[in-house]
Amino acid sequence: MQEVYDFLKTCGTYYLATSEGDQPRVRPFGTVDMFEGKLYIQTGKVKDVSKQMVANPKVEICAMSEGKWIRIAATAVDDDRDEARQHMLDAYPSLQGMYKADDGNCQVLYLKDATATISSFSEPSKVIKF
Repeated sequence: MQEVYDFLKTCGTYYLATSEGDQPRVRPFGTVDMFEGKLYIQTGKVKDVSKQMVANPKVEICAMSEGKWIRIAATAVDDDRDEARQHMLDAYPSLQGMYKADDGNCQVLYLKDATATISSFSEPSKVIKF
């Protein structure tokens, strides 16, 4: 999982795919955190992406860096603890102007049953499960 975290941090921006009914939805994300041995992402509960993950928690993430790309398939699980939200906010101080751990809007989700595949054109793919 550390390798997946490091890859996403290096990228800075990754793309999160959800579904809304039968329509895929993809948008750029930039938050990733490790807390209590789990990989977390963050959003706001008022956003469509949050509602989509509640309706169908299966997500995919894709990012590219230095000639390699990563694809992650996982289930997003809401962690409704202030401690988890605060850990994310501490890792991203720029979010603290928009979110507070106890504001009722800040949402952190960890990736469960995840399969990450790191690929390139010059090396065999590497699969990481967590």
